Amino acid sequence: MDHAAVRRVIPIVPADDAAAQVVSLYQSQKKIYPRAVSGWFAGWRWTLVWATQLLFYGLPWLPWNGRQAVLFDLAARRFYIFDLVLYPQDFIYLTGLLILSAGALFLFTAVAGRLWCGYACPQTVYTEIFMWVEHRLEGDRIARMKLDAGPWTAQKWLRKGGKQLAWISIGLWTGFTFVGYFTPIRTLGAEAFTLGFGPWEWFWVLFYGFATYGNAGYMREQVCKYMCPYARFQSAMFDKDTLVISYDESRGEPRGSRPRSADHQSLASLGRGDCIDCTLCVQVCPTGIDIREGLQYECIGCAACVDVCDGVMDKMNYPRGLIRYATQNGIAQHWSRSQVWRRVARPRVLIYSGVLFAIAAALVASLALRTPFKVDVVRDRGVLARLVDDGRIENVYRLQLMNASESVQRFRIGVEGLPGAAVASRSEVDVGAAESRWVPVSVQIPPQGARELGPGAHRLSFRVERIEPGVPRGATVHEKSTFMVPR
Repeated sequence: MDHAAVRRVIPIVPADDAAAQVVSLYQSQKKIYPRAVSGWFAGWRWTLVWATQLLFYGLPWLPWNGRQAVLFDLAARRFYIFDLVLYPQDFIYLTGLLILSAGALFLFTAVAGRLWCGYACPQTVYTEIFMWVEHRLEGDRIARMKLDAGPWTAQKWLRKGGKQLAWISIGLWTGFTFVGYFTPIRTLGAEAFTLGFGPWEWFWVLFYGFATYGNAGYMREQVCKYMCPYARFQSAMFDKDTLVISYDESRGEPRGSRPRSADHQSLASLGRGDCIDCTLCVQVCPTGIDIREGLQYECIGCAACVDVCDGVMDKMNYPRGLIRYATQNGIAQHWSRSQVWRRVARPRVLIYSGVLFAIAAALVASLALRTPFKVDVVRDRGVLARLVDDGRIENVYRLQLMNASESVQRFRIGVEGLPGAAVASRSEVDVGAAESRWVPVSVQIPPQGARELGPGAHRLSFRVERIEPGVPRGATVHEKSTFMVPR
């Protein structure tokens, strides 16, 4: 898609009163027509496309314990991930997951550059899907260029219209699936037939669908080059032993055409390197760069140029690897593949790996050892303390018991930390599966205990124990609070 230049008219008036000049502040760019490519790395890209999209589109439909396997129920403040039931108080696990993702990004980038961008980034994945649709309906690179340059015939309307319909359908289905992680997707599906979405559901289905349609259908490389911050700070994570897409200049130059009969041994006498200057590496690049000019920040590491160049080398009966994953040190010092890979386990990578493993182990251990319920304590704001029968001092609290399992649980409530303190209200309560229940609790201390403590606020600890049949002592949670003794 040709982007119209954004221009600003700046009057420049020299001594001879010449006419105003127009200075362009934005350079118009030609539409990129990536050529279809096949090969080892293209196969891996499509493997990741299938894996990520089967997971994304299929996970909400997977039944689990009478519900969908993954559901973020914001209205009920419950987050279901298979057997896990999480509450907003479990936000720490999201923090750990984000730290883990950032650590993995640093590790992968230090080892092999933009692996995430080239193979698993949603922008790359959906661009691959949209480009596949485009190739199917409009043809490969040359056919699409001719179609765009030609007049609007019935065939062009049919091809362009079919492509737009397919793109819009994929975008809307993606938006529908995204909302299905927050609203039960079967309920959402029933509402879709009657267009009975709520206002927020309409907003997010259309917003996410439009974002997918626009980013993958039109913006494509512009997102990677200008909108994604990773392209700008990736160089801070690279070093000379990072595997990146590299053109072997010492082997390829001087590039140029040669007779088809010329074999690899005769190149020196012809004054030619291995590169035949076919420009296929440029034609397959989704961001439109020429990798032969060196590594550029626009390169997303998809290795399409590696696949197409290896195909050309095969046809010419030349050794593969003119464009390959290599390191700057490996290219400069002509290292073998084994020498390059030995440098992968360098201190930087080992540190990243150790930190990543420690975070992952801590996150898994925390999830495995967490108690199956949570407790929050809130003091009654109406009355701080009051005097009841026999001169006892009473404080009233509200305990929020959150059942983090999908079965009914019974809890016993007790208090610790104050002499003679006891629960005067009901001490045993039942909480339903994945239910959060507020329970009023009265705590009293005898007059003698109040005199020993004296007026003011005193520390108190609530002990909430899960009662399990046949288990002498179940999981226990302690929550701190204060007990007020009036003057």
